[in-house]
Amino acid sequence: MITFLTKLFIKDADNVSSPEVRGLYGSICGALGIFLNVILFFGKLFAGIITGSVAIVADAANNLTDAGSSVVTLIGFKLSTQKPDKSHPFGHGRIEYITGFIISVIIMIVGFELGKTSLDKIISPEPIEFSLVSVIILAASVLVKLYMMLYNRKIGKKIDSTALHAVASDSLNDCVATSVVLISTVVAGICHINIDGWCGALVAIFIMYSGFMAARDTLSPLLGQRPDSEFVKSIEKLVLSYDDVVGIHDLIVHNYGPGRVMITLHAEVSSKADICHVHDTIDNIEQHLIRELGCDAVIHMDPIAVEDEKTAELKYKVSELVKALDPSITIHDFRMVVGPTHTNIIFDMVVPYDFRMSDDEIKEETARLVKILDECYNVVIKIDKMMV
Repeated sequence: MITFLTKLFIKDADNVSSPEVRGLYGSICGALGIFLNVILFFGKLFAGIITGSVAIVADAANNLTDAGSSVVTLIGFKLSTQKPDKSHPFGHGRIEYITGFIISVIIMIVGFELGKTSLDKIISPEPIEFSLVSVIILAASVLVKLYMMLYNRKIGKKIDSTALHAVASDSLNDCVATSVVLISTVVAGICHINIDGWCGALVAIFIMYSGFMAARDTLSPLLGQRPDSEFVKSIEKLVLSYDDVVGIHDLIVHNYGPGRVMITLHAEVSSKADICHVHDTIDNIEQHLIRELGCDAVIHMDPIAVEDEKTAELKYKVSELVKALDPSITIHDFRMVVGPTHTNIIFDMVVPYDFRMSDDEIKEETARLVKILDECYNVVIKIDKMMV
């Protein structure tokens, strides 16, 4: 069904970098989710009434909240496709992350309420009437939710949507929850053992845990998570493919929502190069990044003394010295300022976030190592953190 709907309503279906196309995918998934969840709600509500099972009624209520989640998804994708405006010059793409978080909160609330109801049934159990109709409804519900999980996961992966991944996770929760309810119903009918409350409690724990994990995944990009290492490597490879660039550093990736990425970086160029020629190269790189990786870029030119053999030799020696602290540490923006009594050695060090030493300890130890080369060296260091 989802394949038919996407072919029917999305003309340029493969252009998933387009906010409009992503919005259509999200709207279709949301609308289909509302339709299926409403049907499941009424079916399970009927089954819960005829059997007197709190677990089935709670599962029906869960489907009603799922319909609400689909409404949130529908609205979220609609809002996220709005064009940039005066108040939001980088667009509204992050609304999609907020949508995913709201869905995660709904999942946790449903789990908590189900847990309270199940606890009451454990303390005061009530008899359950077995019904073949209810078993058929629950079994059909598992299949429908499995289908919803698969199509939300497929579309979520295709358009890289945290909101649809959260919906897929919720659908998987429902598969497990309904399966447990189905088992408790069959056990009550065949073995006359009432495990309704206990099954409901297990389902509640599972749902709350899944909601928490989904919330964590959707909050991370809002807080500013580390960019994908392959994406960073692609940027570095593209920029360094130009002969005028001898190195890059201080790369920062700004994520304003799926398909809305801006990067800033420093490109090291020869201080002897013609500034107009290098500026033209930087412009070409920025356009290349847009075409190849779909990200806007602002590149700062950093002139370095490539032809100065003394500076280059000392930079190499210092680079080898700092590797004694950690092989992954690198340096950049290396400069020498020679004075009558001492020489300032100025550079930036890039160290891991979880490095065992504090920034002050790193500076102190690096200064000690550099002074081994010459006591007249005065080291001025700025600490940067590794992007990946």
